[in-house]
Amino acid sequence: MFGFLRRDKENSEVTSETDNENSTELSNESSTPAIKSGASFTPAGARKQVSSPAPAQAEEASPAVIEVTQEEIKEDAAKETRADIQQDNTEIEKPEEKPTEVKGGSSFTPPTAEEWAKAKEESSFVYLKDSLDKTRAGLTDGMADLLLGKKVIDEELLEELEMRLLTADVGVEATDRIITDLTKRISRNELKDPIALFNALCDDMVEILQPVDQPLVIDETKSPFVILVIGINGAGKTTTIGKLAKRYQAQGKSVLLAAGDTFRAAAVEQLQTWGERNEIAVVAQGTGADSASVIYDAIESAKSKNIDIVIADTAGRLHTQMNLMDELIKIKRVMGKLDDSAPHETLLVMDAGFGQNGLIQAQQFNEAMGITGLILTKLDGTAKGGILFAIAEKLGLPIRFIGVGESIDDLREFHATEFVDALLDKIPD
Repeated sequence: MFGFLRRDKENSEVTSETDNENSTELSNESSTPAIKSGASFTPAGARKQVSSPAPAQAEEASPAVIEVTQEEIKEDAAKETRADIQQDNTEIEKPEEKPTEVKGGSSFTPPTAEEWAKAKEESSFVYLKDSLDKTRAGLTDGMADLLLGKKVIDEELLEELEMRLLTADVGVEATDRIITDLTKRISRNELKDPIALFNALCDDMVEILQPVDQPLVIDETKSPFVILVIGINGAGKTTTIGKLAKRYQAQGKSVLLAAGDTFRAAAVEQLQTWGERNEIAVVAQGTGADSASVIYDAIESAKSKNIDIVIADTAGRLHTQMNLMDELIKIKRVMGKLDDSAPHETLLVMDAGFGQNGLIQAQQFNEAMGITGLILTKLDGTAKGGILFAIAEKLGLPIRFIGVGESIDDLREFHATEFVDALLDKIPD
């Protein structure tokens, strides 16, 4: 821009000089007689040569003077100025136009399948970590200060660690195992500082949970594969069944639901709502109907329609209600009439908030029904998530899933290392 202004100023000076020169010529020629109207006109570009002859030549030849009006001089000067400006404009270099880079073009590299999987895994881990905030608060909050404030491992540090494990409902057996192992390793000088102690704690916790890290595998040779869901009132059985159904449906499997909780009308309606929402068939009868009969009809229907999976709901009951526990045994016996290996999976749904009371429930249900897997729900709302360690250490029952929220995707497969990492995430390495 500044270059253009300088050129404009130079053009103005040239125009001024031209006007002054022409004015001088007019004053010198004013005494010369005017040329007749038939005389030819010389263009402005040649005027300097004609109007300024050498003195000697002017005397020898007849003077040929061109009469030019003031308006013509101004017009010629303006034409010259416009021509100069136009020439300058053509000399101005236009900025090179670069092609617009379009996202998604050759310069954009989409993430690979491995990168997508890693990003999804990281996001999933962060969500799990956030869901375990309450349990982590009771177990690990303040432990970082405790560990970093100690330069050596002493008895006071071990006692504090033991107290925190028990408070989080890790259980006496699991806590004793952890503290005993840490004490032995300290005596062998394997652990020389609190940070090494923390890393050893993580390893011991994973070691306890590793044997129960057993995801549920659907045996495709069983048609249908029957899952019987049991538990006490309020544990979240019906909601969990809906999430399971959606999970398997997303895997391309056909699913049928059996509304076996005939004691509670709302349970049947709730299961039917889940079925309608996900376009899954539900076999149901009226309130008060025989639960074993409903489940029998569901399995029979699934066989005739080549359904892959049947998930059967049951009424909630306390482990102390022996007559209701006997009803579960009856359901299992009736299933055997259609398939002597059914149910192929007996899932106990437990509210993690029950803590050590949940351990007693699991023992009683296991004795009556032979539990093959556990689902721990509502881990996001309790500080007693340590119950998983107690169950693993004392019962050794496979933990299939954990529930960390209300949405369908909040029912997650259980993995020992992931769980421990999320639980202890706030402690520095």
